Amino acid sequence: MCTSHDHVPGGEAAQAGAGRRGFLRATALLGAAATASVAVPAVAGAAPAESTAPGWRPDSDSRRFTLAVMPDTQYLFDGPSIDKAPVEASLRYLLEHGRKENIVFLSHLGDLTQNGTQPEVAAISEAFRLLDRRGVGYSVLAGNHDVKSSTDDQRGATPYLDAFGPERFQGKKTFGGASPDGYNSFHLFTAAGRQWMVLALDWRLSAKGYAWAEDVLARHPKIPVILTTHELVVEDDSLSAYGQQLWDRLIEDHDQIFLTLNGHYWPAGRTTRKNAAGHDVHLHLTNYQNRYFGGAAMIRLYRFDLDRNVIDVETVSPWILGRAAKGLNELERQEIELSGDADRFSVDIDFAARFSGFDPVPARPARPASRILVPGTVAYWRFDSAVSDTVRDLSGHGNDLTLVTVGGGSLGWSADHHPDQPGHGSLEFQGFKSPLKGAYLRTVDKAPLNSATFGNGYTIEAFYRLPADWDPSHHAWSGIIGRTGTGGAAGKTADDPDEPLATLSLSNDREPQWAMRPLNQQGIATNWGQETPLETWWHLAVVNDGRHTTLYVEGCPVVRNPRASAVGITSVGLPWLLGGYEYGGKIDQILHGRLGDVRIVQRALPVTSFMNH
Repeated sequence: MCTSHDHVPGGEAAQAGAGRRGFLRATALLGAAATASVAVPAVAGAAPAESTAPGWRPDSDSRRFTLAVMPDTQYLFDGPSIDKAPVEASLRYLLEHGRKENIVFLSHLGDLTQNGTQPEVAAISEAFRLLDRRGVGYSVLAGNHDVKSSTDDQRGATPYLDAFGPERFQGKKTFGGASPDGYNSFHLFTAAGRQWMVLALDWRLSAKGYAWAEDVLARHPKIPVILTTHELVVEDDSLSAYGQQLWDRLIEDHDQIFLTLNGHYWPAGRTTRKNAAGHDVHLHLTNYQNRYFGGAAMIRLYRFDLDRNVIDVETVSPWILGRAAKGLNELERQEIELSGDADRFSVDIDFAARFSGFDPVPARPARPASRILVPGTVAYWRFDSAVSDTVRDLSGHGNDLTLVTVGGGSLGWSADHHPDQPGHGSLEFQGFKSPLKGAYLRTVDKAPLNSATFGNGYTIEAFYRLPADWDPSHHAWSGIIGRTGTGGAAGKTADDPDEPLATLSLSNDREPQWAMRPLNQQGIATNWGQETPLETWWHLAVVNDGRHTTLYVEGCPVVRNPRASAVGITSVGLPWLLGGYEYGGKIDQILHGRLGDVRIVQRALPVTSFMNH
C-alpha cells in the first residue's frame, strides 16, 4: 500500500484513500465459489525437515496446477516491528501442499517491507530462503515502500536490489532473465504441457523498462503471460493513472498478457478489459494489509484447470491456519479464510480460444480412410465432398448409401467437422417434423449390413452437431443412425412393437439414446446419455462386448448404461438409415443438424481405438 498509517489528505495518503472505498467489480467474472476445503496443519507453522523434504518437482504435464500469490507484507517488516512468522508460515504451507496442489510458482506483488531498510529487507530475505533451499520458483518486485517512491527502475542500488536482484535467481530453473537495472524480471514455468511466463515489473517503469518488457514479449511470442506489478487496478472498475499508462503502453497491444495481478490499494477487487485484439484481460487487485495483523501474509491460490476452462481462486492465511490448534482470537477467526466475492471466485477462460491469436492450436489434419479401417470394420462412411445420389462404403464391404428425399427436402454439405474427426467434412440435414420434410440416407437393398446381427459384439460411432435453431417441437427424436424393421415384424412384441429394431436418436432434451432389441430378449434395451449443447461437435460410440452395451459421449461412459445382458441386434433384413428415423415401418423424423464420419465395427473397440483418438 502506498500510504503510511496516517489517514491524511494529500500525497501518498490521498492516493491510497480511493482504495478504501468500495470496489465495483466487473460482472464478466463469476461470483463466490463453494465452501472452503483448506486443510489445517497438524502443528502450527510446522515444516518438513529440510534434510528429508523432497525437491520441488511440480507435475508439468497435469492440466491442473496452482499459481500462488502473496501481496503487500510491509507491516510485518516495519522498523523495530519485524515479525517474519506469518510469511514463513505461508511459504511452508506452499512447501507442504506443493505436491497435492501442484503449485508451480509464487509471485510476490511488492511492498515486501515498510521502509526498504537493510534490516527489514534482510529479515524477509531470510524468510524466502525457505523457498531457495528447495529450488522453488518465485518472483518478487519492488513496491513503493521497498524503494524511494519518486524513482523509477533506473534508481540504482538499494537494499532491495542487493537482496532480491538477479544474482539471487541465477541458476533457478524458472528464471528467464532480468532488465539491466535489475528491477524487472521474467520467469518461465511449465504446466499443462506448455510454458507460461510471469513478467514481474517494477513499481515504476522507465522508458528503458518498457523497451525491455516489449523485447521479452517479442522474444517469447507464443507464451501466455501473467503480468505482476505493484500498482495497476485501483477501484470502481478503474485503473490508477500509472495503471492506465501501463495498459496503454504495454498490456493493451500485447495479446499474450491475459491476467494481471497487483497490490498497493485496498480492498481487493477485480475487473476485465478488452485488449486491442478484442480479447479479455483479467485484472486482479489483491491486498490485505489493512486487515488483522497486516494481512498475516495471506496468499491467493490461483487453481488453473484447463479441462474445465476455469481458474478457481481462493484466499487463505496459513499463519492463522497453523495457530488454529492453539485456539484463535476473535479477529483471527474472521481472517482464517476470506470468502467475499473479491477473495474467492472463479474465472471462466477458454484457454485454447483465448491463446489462439498468438499461439493457435494447429488443426488436426485429415486422416486417410485406410487408417480408420481397423480390423472388423464392416462399414465406414465419410463426407469429404458434397453428396451425390450415392455414398460409397469405404470399408469395401458394399454397404453403400443412397439418397432419399421427402417433401422436396435436400441434403447439404459443409467443411465443418469435429476437431478430432478423421474426415474434414459433414452432411447438413435439414429435417422438419410437420409437415415432414428433409433428406436422409439408407443402405442399398443388398447391403450385407442389413442382415448382420453382431452376436459377438459391435462398435457404432458417429459425429454430430446441432444448430442454434434446433427446436424440440420440430426436431426431437430424429435418428443419427438406425436399423429399420419393427419389433412386431421380428416377432418381438414386448414394449412398443412399432419401434424400429435399433436407433441412435436424440431426445427432446438432446440426449443421445441407443434403443434396440437384442437377440436374447423380447423387449427394448436402452442406453441414455446426457443433454448435449447446441453448436458443439460431439462424438458418440455404442460398444457391445457380446454381453453388455455401453454408450460413450466424447469417449466418456454415460451413467445410464444398463447392466442387463444384451446380445447382438435383431434383424429382419431391412436397410440402415443415416439421419432418418422410422416408426411403424414409415419414415417419421429426419435429423436437423450436421453428421460427420460414421463407422460400424463388428467387435467391441477400446476407447483408445475410437475415431476421435
